[in-house]
Amino acid sequence: MKVIDGSYGEGGGQILRTSIALSAITGEPIKIINIRANRPNPGLSNQHLYGILAVKELCNARVKGAKLRSTTLEFYPGKIKTKHIKVPIKTAGSITLVLQALLPAMAFSNGEVTFEITGGTDVPWSPPVDYLKHVTLYALEKIGIRAEIEIKRRGHYPRGGGLVVGKVEPWEERKELIVKKFTKIESFEGVSHAVRLPSYVAIRQAKAAKEVLTKHYPKIPVKIDEEFYEPQKDFHLGPGSGIVIWANTDVLRLGGDSLGKKGKPAERVGSEAALELIEQLKSGYAVDRFLGDQLIPFLAFVGGEIWVSEITKHLITNVWVVEQFFGKIFKIEGEVGKAGRVKVVKKVEV
Repeated sequence: MKVIDGSYGEGGGQILRTSIALSAITGEPIKIINIRANRPNPGLSNQHLYGILAVKELCNARVKGAKLRSTTLEFYPGKIKTKHIKVPIKTAGSITLVLQALLPAMAFSNGEVTFEITGGTDVPWSPPVDYLKHVTLYALEKIGIRAEIEIKRRGHYPRGGGLVVGKVEPWEERKELIVKKFTKIESFEGVSHAVRLPSYVAIRQAKAAKEVLTKHYPKIPVKIDEEFYEPQKDFHLGPGSGIVIWANTDVLRLGGDSLGKKGKPAERVGSEAALELIEQLKSGYAVDRFLGDQLIPFLAFVGGEIWVSEITKHLITNVWVVEQFFGKIFKIEGEVGKAGRVKVVKKVEV
């Protein structure tokens, strides 16, 4: 049994999610110790627990230690099978973080896997669902993964209640990914939303983001969709707002996002997202800081090279986790906090 130290690097839930996914893919049992040891509330939270249970269902695994606040977990995977996965996170636990564990494993099924997950779609410290839909899945399509997600209902902290459904096709053709510098920004797009709040919140977020982008890139078109609801037709459990914007380049998409909160002006939400995206674009590298670490588990199976706007601790940690399973397969060039490159020196065959 392979033992993974959950306190390595930034010591967060990423170690858990990647380890569980790779265990399911390889069929190798694992034991994870010191889970989230460096966090204020160590051990498994709801979103981590439900991610484990979802992958458990997908591959008919046996699990020990799958309970809230547990700091040790044993995972004995079975075979990944075609099925419908239902994940009822009973809090605002992040749906996208659950999908980070599920997506790689679902791609290795021998048939289409469908899923239905309730929880938080737009919550702090995790990728917003619009980022996953428009940036992450766009990149995964380039390596041959066909996946779809649909946002049926949004869920914000603290009540959650969001609903996302989707499907992942078997990963039949694995395409090498070599993405270095982009040479052209073709357009900016985005989604600004507000639920159980006045419609002007979404409108003002979008307007502020567009103004910032236009100031820096006056010749590039900007289209940001505004999503809001009439009070009597708003079926969300609690109020919330946010915006995700992305740059369509001649290589991939780079993104920026911001969440609203009580007392935070809508204009600040919109401008934050735009400024974050502009920061990602400065290096001219094709992969933003958020997508970089998300691509690492997939990159191991296709080979190639990615140039990232920033080498993050999350990326370093994810590389370490993947190499616990397959040995030295990546070469990282660059320092944490700066633009850099990740190259696959030995592709994994599974």
